[in-house]
Amino acid sequence: MSAYQQKVIMCVALWLLLPLHSYGHGGVAYEEDLCVINIDFLKAHFTIYQPETNGNEEFCEEIPSVSDTVFVMEYQHDFLKEMPVDFRIIRDEQDFGIYARWEDVETIEDIDAVTAFYQPPVVRTEGAFTTNYTFTERGTYIGIVTAKHPDNGRVYNAVFYFQVGG
Repeated sequence: MSAYQQKVIMCVALWLLLPLHSYGHGGVAYEEDLCVINIDFLKAHFTIYQPETNGNEEFCEEIPSVSDTVFVMEYQHDFLKEMPVDFRIIRDEQDFGIYARWEDVETIEDIDAVTAFYQPPVVRTEGAFTTNYTFTERGTYIGIVTAKHPDNGRVYNAVFYFQVGG
């Protein structure tokens, strides 16, 4: 084998060993045809349903109708079963858009003023967080999920952008 071939093989081998990173927006991403929310290092399968208008069709970030909406997070980490988890929906009045981050949310002076929905923290030992909200307006929104460590109080969060009504 020539020195050139050895260098090519070595470069390919090093490239294959490098970790692959994805620097996408928000906290919801597609992984193997599933919507996955990243609550820091904790993951959950995240699904949105609109049974009245769209039957059992699943959505991630594009919610087609202004209607009753069901949000479901199926925990992929058992540790989430021990943590109080809350869920907030705010109107994206600041135009954070698809690149919304926790740091953006922290700049909002009165988060209650832009909150469309808030589900206070609950512990779901069965491993699935479910809540309903009826949207009354089309628009762009930011979803915020917060989980609190049961022992040391550390807070983990996910922030994601979504649209309602086309």
